[in-house]
Amino acid sequence: MAAKSSSPLKILLGGLILLLFLGLVEHFIGWGNLLSPWKEIPSGTIALTIFLSFVSYWLRTVRLYDYFRTDMRGQFLLGLRLMLQHNLLNNILPMRSGEISFPVLMNRYFQVPLVRSLPALLWFRILDLHTLSLLGLLAIGHYWFSATTSNLLAALWLTIPWWLYHGQRRLHALLDPQHANRLISLSHRLLKSLPQSGRHFWSSWFWTLTNWLVKLAVFAWVLLIFVDMPVSAAWIAAISGDLTSVLPIHGIAGAGTYEAGVVAGAALFSIPIESVLPGAINLHLFILASTLIGGALSLIIPVRKTPAISNNQP
Repeated sequence: MAAKSSSPLKILLGGLILLLFLGLVEHFIGWGNLLSPWKEIPSGTIALTIFLSFVSYWLRTVRLYDYFRTDMRGQFLLGLRLMLQHNLLNNILPMRSGEISFPVLMNRYFQVPLVRSLPALLWFRILDLHTLSLLGLLAIGHYWFSATTSNLLAALWLTIPWWLYHGQRRLHALLDPQHANRLISLSHRLLKSLPQSGRHFWSSWFWTLTNWLVKLAVFAWVLLIFVDMPVSAAWIAAISGDLTSVLPIHGIAGAGTYEAGVVAGAALFSIPIESVLPGAINLHLFILASTLIGGALSLIIPVRKTPAISNNQP
């Protein structure tokens, strides 16, 4: 009961954060003043940043399509529709509740059951968090440690997915799928949906890294349009903004908490909050606009369900 009652409370807190955020921006900055710099940005620059955002959407779809290649063969556009809709719900709904849409959409469009889609989603999120942390470590490690220590830490951190991959494969091999214990049998089925070959492991990691390099480069670029700051600071600010998505409570559509993350990242470089905050808000508005455009475009992609295929490997 406590778990059920906490969800409405979190949603209420998220709504209050959103309202407080909107009011504070109007009081201290003014929405008119905040949005006015957009008029000075060349339309070609805006179009290019949006295009690059959609390149990152395409890269995420490639990762998904490659992982579920048997289920999704010949249905890349439908996979793109799924990814755009999942991205929309994930960015708009509070407390990462939009993640639930991934297994639902995988079952609706490709008849992939929860026992296969949920482990895949967990694996994607582990790779996402690891890549974000790795890129952040590489960017700021030299400011906190010596070059040798920073490179050593990055190299050690880089090996984590490899150890996880081999660890889950060993565990999967030890479990008996026909075991009378239902928990052991279910665990075997869940682990079977994680990467079971080197090709699947390396390809999912490669597409994750490629996607984040493009995505963060776009976010840092947009932030630099509004704020005079070093590129490294913009890079870290973009990373710390994205990391706020793992917080247990945040505003609806990440309002307030995303900006706080961007400001916190820039603060590592002693950049004043009053200089960064307007850029952080405009960056967030750019992300939400791209998300909404992607969600709208997904509706024109036709749906053609594929027949269910049993016992597919990811």
